[in-house]
Amino acid sequence: MAEEIKTIKVTIDNITIDVAPGTTILQAARMIGGDVAPPAMCYYSKLKGSGGKCRTCLVEVSKGSNADPRPMPKLVASCRTGVMDGMEVKNITSERVIDARNGVVEFLLLNHPLDCPICDQAGECHLQDLGYEHGKEGTRYEFKRRTFEKHDLGPYIQLHMTRCILCYRCVFVADQLTDKRVHGVLSRGDHAEIATYIEKSLNNDFIGNVIDVCPVGALTDRTFRFKNRVWFTKPVDAHRECPTCSGKVTLWQRGDEVLRVTARKDEWGEVKDWICNTCRFDKKHAGDWVIEGPTKINRHSVISQGHYVGLKKPKETVAAVMGGREPKLLMDIHSVSEVNSPGIDLGAIPGPATSDTFNPNPKP
Repeated sequence: MAEEIKTIKVTIDNITIDVAPGTTILQAARMIGGDVAPPAMCYYSKLKGSGGKCRTCLVEVSKGSNADPRPMPKLVASCRTGVMDGMEVKNITSERVIDARNGVVEFLLLNHPLDCPICDQAGECHLQDLGYEHGKEGTRYEFKRRTFEKHDLGPYIQLHMTRCILCYRCVFVADQLTDKRVHGVLSRGDHAEIATYIEKSLNNDFIGNVIDVCPVGALTDRTFRFKNRVWFTKPVDAHRECPTCSGKVTLWQRGDEVLRVTARKDEWGEVKDWICNTCRFDKKHAGDWVIEGPTKINRHSVISQGHYVGLKKPKETVAAVMGGREPKLLMDIHSVSEVNSPGIDLGAIPGPATSDTFNPNPKP
């Protein structure tokens, strides 16, 4: 007879669920899903030791357990607090939690620059979502914000430390996925920053995953910088036979062009399978991949506005009306404007798409 698996009951926002011993409150809330799950900026289920730094996942424990029903006097980090049998937790049903989360978001935005219009992370930024849900219209901060110089961490990654919220995810990725970590947190307090030792380059074959785990625009893909807005692209799932990684990725296309390649993510924004640098940076042609179909996008995401699943393209009627003749163009915008040449592949440009890219007579 098979041994019975022991489970414990926990109630979160008046919803009771059975979970295994050792489960954290955040993990139990994600099993329920929806708004019951607290936001998390530093916790990452696939990275050991992550969590407990951003404080956005604070919850109120109104009942400790059946054995000790006393409530916990302070709000606790759900990503680091294990559940007990009979525990009752309040997340969105607690005014204390909402007020504390608003305060945490205000602290996260103290030094964060307001450059969403030019940030490549805009449209898929977790801090942007938090700011929309819990942020204030204005700021009470009257002092000068801390700023850092941008650094190129090798040929593929740029570090914009001014945007960093010190979640430590990129440090854990380098520790647990690569052979040798050359970057980490330097200094302390208000001077703490993510940096490399003596300006070293991040060149490990899996180091590109720091881009995917970064919840803000601090670590960005240099091969995609300023080439397009993410909501103008169409994400599709694809795969290839890769000897290094799983080869399962998401291609971000504009028309038939592949502008960037990322790892596939789940509903919580976490990477499903780590991918190598070859898949991420070197395979930028649709012919390199086997296209599986459109990526499932949450309808609340701004990316879904141009992502139509099951769309049937209407037939072109102009040629049928004109007896098979194609319509004549009144003006060829490319020849008149002399910019945005259709022969230029944005995905193949090594850097940002600037005016020099389309200038037929570049400056010497």
